Amino acid sequence: MPNQPFYIVDVFAETKYAGNQLAVFPQAGNLSTAEMQQIAKELNFSETTFITSLELEADGYPVRIFTPVQELPFAGHPTLGTAFILQQRVVQQAVETVNLNLTVGQIPVQIFYANGLPEMLWMKHNPPVFGQTIAPDAIAPVLGLEITDIDPSVPIQEVSTGVPFIIVPLKTLTALQQIQVNRDRLPALLDPLEAKMIFCFCPEVRHSANHFSARMFAHYLGIPEDPATGSANGCFAAYLAQYEYLGTPTVDVRVEQGYEIGRPSLILLKAEKTEARIDVSVGGKVILVAQGEFV
Repeated sequence: MPNQPFYIVDVFAETKYAGNQLAVFPQAGNLSTAEMQQIAKELNFSETTFITSLELEADGYPVRIFTPVQELPFAGHPTLGTAFILQQRVVQQAVETVNLNLTVGQIPVQIFYANGLPEMLWMKHNPPVFGQTIAPDAIAPVLGLEITDIDPSVPIQEVSTGVPFIIVPLKTLTALQQIQVNRDRLPALLDPLEAKMIFCFCPEVRHSANHFSARMFAHYLGIPEDPATGSANGCFAAYLAQYEYLGTPTVDVRVEQGYEIGRPSLILLKAEKTEARIDVSVGGKVILVAQGEFV
C-alpha cells in the first residue's frame, strides 16, 4: 500500500476535541476494499472516509465510508467532514455546494462561510422510510430502563433516511443518562429488525439554547456509543415532523449528544412535512484538527 495522506476533523463540534472524530483519506483511489477496512479498524474512529477519485463524476466526488468493522452506505458526520476537506483541500474556493456520491446516492452539502472560512455545513437527507414499531417492554430491558421511562405518546420505531435506526422517546434526561445497554439482550431485539442501531432522545437539555438531548448505540457496528450521529439525527428530524412532536410538521431544533462519553456535540436539524414528502436537513460545524500520512 503506497503512502496515504489523511486529515482528522471534529464534526458537530463547537471547539476542537469535541464532536465526532473523522479521518478523511483524499487520495484513496488505489486502495482495495480490504485495505480501507484495515485502515478504519486501525484508526478505530466511528467512521473513516475514502475519496476514491478527485475527478467529478456527475458533479460529485465518489466517497466510501467505513466503521471499524464494516462499510456503510451513508453516515452523517462523515458526509459533512468529507465535504469540508474537499472544499478546503481540493476545490480551494468558496463554493456553495459540494456533492458526495455515496452508495445511497448523491448527497449535496451546502457550505456557509464567515470571513472566507466554512462556518456551517448542511446536508440534505434522502426521504425517510418508516419501518416497524417496537413495544416498550421489548426495548426497556435492553437499555436497562423501566417501561415508565419511555414516552408512550409517540412510537418506538425504525426510521431510515439511508441507514435505519430505532428511535426511542424517553421522558427525562435522567433516564437518558442512566442507559446501560445489555449486550446479551441485543440479538433478540435486533435480529428480526432491519435497524441495528438505537437512537434515544428526551426533551430535557443541559443548555437552555438547545431542544433535545440524545444518545446513539451501535454495538453491531463496533461503536458502543457514538458522540454525534448525523444519519440518526436526520431520522430523528423526520420522526419529529411525522408525529408533530412539537405540535407542528415543521422542525428547527438543536440537539445535544456525546456528553456521556466526554465528546459534547451540537447537531442542528430542520424538517418539513407536506402532503407529498418530508424534507430533512442536518447541519453542524467542522473543525480541522490534524493531518498526516499512513506509511
